[in-house]
Amino acid sequence: MLEIYNEHVQDLLVHPRQRPKKGLEIRESKQLGVFVQGLSTRPVDSFESIEAVVAEGTSNRTVGATLMNATSSRAHTVISIEFRQISIMGEKKGVRMSKINLVDLAGSEKAGQTGASGDRLKEGCAINKSLSALGNVISSLADKATGKARPGAVVPYRDSKLTRLLQNALGGSSKTVMICAISPASANYEESLSTLR
Repeated sequence: MLEIYNEHVQDLLVHPRQRPKKGLEIRESKQLGVFVQGLSTRPVDSFESIEAVVAEGTSNRTVGATLMNATSSRAHTVISIEFRQISIMGEKKGVRMSKINLVDLAGSEKAGQTGASGDRLKEGCAINKSLSALGNVISSLADKATGKARPGAVVPYRDSKLTRLLQNALGGSSKTVMICAISPASANYEESLSTLR
């Protein structure tokens, strides 16, 4: 379980005081694809054990007050659950693996509406930049899928830590579902429209 705060990847299963200041590094290998070097993993075997790990990670998330939300998440959170099925038939042993990424994106922000200044303003800028990069990646993938992309066009996964981390989930043979939380208030029309796009 991790968060991306101000473009730094942080392990949520490690207490904030014990984390490296610059965060963890994102790496890539042929075998694993994109991964976070040094990220904690926990074996789980029941809903209760998953719930306990998520509660521990949630308690270490970065939150801060804005005019729109008293406990606003200031980072994107990613929970990765890896499933392994081991089958043994005689002397043969087979392993099947699948992975689910649950991603809680920090909401887009307009500085004027949130009353952000100082650190909150910097956080909001980082959030908006990574959300914009995610939108660009999704648009690029849609263009490739429909044949609208020019030959040799590169999907801009490296434009943010968020898109880089989600590269395995967004590209290739993955199935992706997005659930959006939008506001019915007319004052939030622009943010809601941006989210839906």
